[in-house]
Amino acid sequence: MRPDLTAPLRSPRLDLPPIGPEHAEAMAAALADPALHAFTGGRPATADELRARYTRLAAGSPDPAEAWGNWALRLRADGALAGYVQATVRAGTAELAWVIGTPWQGRGLATEAARALLAHLTAGGVTTAVAHIHPEHHASAAVARALGLRPTPHTQDGEVRWEAAAAPGTTG
Repeated sequence: MRPDLTAPLRSPRLDLPPIGPEHAEAMAAALADPALHAFTGGRPATADELRARYTRLAAGSPDPAEAWGNWALRLRADGALAGYVQATVRAGTAELAWVIGTPWQGRGLATEAARALLAHLTAGGVTTAVAHIHPEHHASAAVARALGLRPTPHTQDGEVRWEAAAAPGTTG
């Protein structure tokens, strides 16, 4: 069984539609702060770059053993896009990631969206959740902890692998 990675999701304050090229302009504005790249490197993407990326993501993984899911975080209160969550699913394991635009940080939106995502994934058969987090990125570590993930001794590209068994109803 594999979760539906094209289903829209909801949380108490957010609608999470699957990301598509139509989100590029608003997402480029939401993620325009260069500070968002302090731990990951790079620079903010332009709307055209995001449009091309979202078109590729919507087409799905070229590897049939791997599936991609990417959702925009739309604040129900005002309709603004505030960031995204994503999952790469392979053989019952989901690698999770989340990014929240600077103006919306510190409000618990990453945790809220990631919990909704993880609940959806576990209901669809995912049994293990993983995230890779820079050791100095304390906000992302707090999100991972809230999801029930724990740091492991393993690193990849300078990031610590966080992991937990994921079962329905155990999302932190």
